[in-house]
Amino acid sequence: QVQLVESGGGLVQAGGSLRLSCAASGRTFGSYAMGWFRQAPGKEREFVAGISRGGGSTYYADSVKGRFTISRDNAKNTVYLQMNNLKPEDTAVYYCAADFTPGVLVSRGKYDYWGQGTQVTVSS
Repeated sequence: QVQLVESGGGLVQAGGSLRLSCAASGRTFGSYAMGWFRQAPGKEREFVAGISRGGGSTYYADSVKGRFTISRDNAKNTVYLQMNNLKPEDTAVYYCAADFTPGVLVSRGKYDYWGQGTQVTVSS
């Protein structure tokens, strides 16, 4: 089992940047595919970005491609989401997720473990 704790959220103006971090417990972090999702008020939780166990494969939602970058440091048991050129529509609670599987997972239902989320608010 793995526990996930997100950090790095906050309030930023449009065009600004934030870096989210997700720290994981356990010794087998490198065996988990990781993902970032977000949920805006009144909307369903949606996929943002995913990364494979070793970090060699990544995948992004079209809405963030070219602006967000997912990365991981398996020695630090941490996955990151660098968010640049933020827009008001990026405002949401951001969640990291993990699953004991190779490859990159896009589907919310495939992830077994979730963090509590961190709020990102982008003002116009």
